[in-house]
Amino acid sequence: MPRVPGQIDVVKTEAILDAAVEVIGERGLAAPMEAIARRAGVSKQTVYNHYGSKAELMRALMQRRVEAITSALREPGAMDNPAEALEAYARSMLETVTTGKSYSMMRVVMLGAGEMPDVAQEVFESGPRAARRQLAEFLRMETELGRLRVENFEQAAEFFTGMVMGHSQMRSLLRLPSEKTVEEYGRFAKEAAERFIRAYAP
Repeated sequence: MPRVPGQIDVVKTEAILDAAVEVIGERGLAAPMEAIARRAGVSKQTVYNHYGSKAELMRALMQRRVEAITSALREPGAMDNPAEALEAYARSMLETVTTGKSYSMMRVVMLGAGEMPDVAQEVFESGPRAARRQLAEFLRMETELGRLRVENFEQAAEFFTGMVMGHSQMRSLLRLPSEKTVEEYGRFAKEAAERFIRAYAP
């Protein structure tokens, strides 16, 4: 069945994004779109049809990353149990920071940020800032429901993110081995969520 004009080819989209994470992680932010196309098994024109520029490609990569990290805030029942939702969100952040190709990509993006400031800005806006805004919106809804008492939602979201990431992010950026096991990260996420909930209790 032919594809409807404008319809997103999900398989190709995922292949391009997966290839971009690998190639950019290996070759840096200046990696050519042609190399990404080869890794994805598609033509360079297909990549440009999906993403007209490197900035657009990075936006899509960051959006996918943020969707994965923030999914816990949208799970059924998340609004009914903010402590569990925040714990799952914290675990997701820590897993992203300490494991996988995605964080290798983030390291090289930072290294190339000075040469491609427009792409670096897109990475920040579509990545960390977007995740913080989603968390801030979750905190706003919890406050309206009376389960939390937060006055500055963006600030509180930044507090929670900073508390969770801490030295784990810095160690990862410096390519140092993790100091915690998966189980320890789980306990850390739970403790962070519980302390945050107590700090903003109504």
